[in-house]
Amino acid sequence: MSDTNDAVLRTEALTKSFGKLEVTQSVSLALPRGCRHALIGPNGAGKTTLINLMTGQLKPDSGRIFLEGDDITGKPAAARVRQGLTRTFQINTLFPELTPLEAVTLAVCEREGKTGQFWRPLASHDDAIEESLAILSQLGLADAATRRTRTLAYGQQRLLEIALALATRPKVLLLDEPAAGVPKDESAALFEVIAALPADISVLFIEHDMDIVFRFATRIIVLVAGGVLLEAEPDVVRSDPRVREVYLGKGHD
Repeated sequence: MSDTNDAVLRTEALTKSFGKLEVTQSVSLALPRGCRHALIGPNGAGKTTLINLMTGQLKPDSGRIFLEGDDITGKPAAARVRQGLTRTFQINTLFPELTPLEAVTLAVCEREGKTGQFWRPLASHDDAIEESLAILSQLGLADAATRRTRTLAYGQQRLLEIALALATRPKVLLLDEPAAGVPKDESAALFEVIAALPADISVLFIEHDMDIVFRFATRIIVLVAGGVLLEAEPDVVRSDPRVREVYLGKGHD
């Protein structure tokens, strides 16, 4: 496990069962500030369940979760977002008729507690618009800011999901397969943007494309049958015979 002294997000012995099936087995992790860590493992390893536990979509049977030293185990998902723990999902959940600028501005207004005023003309939210444009520019979406979301390429829509997450001003960003459904020749570009996110944001991402994982992750957590098999630097994970046997296959020898 990573050193817990500089961890912005930390779990202690998280356990979760559905009936007799234990899908999370005493998982202890520590994400340092500014990290770019990957969570990998075969289908059914419990990767999404672990993120659901950390973000409050699921309640653990035992164990604890800490955000900057604060025990958030019992806090609802919305409270965790307000404290800086944000996620994206495998399934795109955008508003197709809004523009990226409208959607991100709405997210900024929600963070500021101003959604009740959003009926006012968009131009009256100058500060929120300025922040939203900065976020969209950061993610390479400035040219698409005023297009309907439904007209965007799928890779752009996935970037918009990240933009909406950044509007919450996260300290930790959890990405559940951000490149899912994105053409392979576009996924590397998407991860270039993720890698270039502000250095004070810790990122944990689930990804099945090992070329992407080994290229962009500074550290990799391997989950198998709900438990951590290995957490190490990419070169160590690549060469570990247990990981090759259960997940990577001989092609990554």
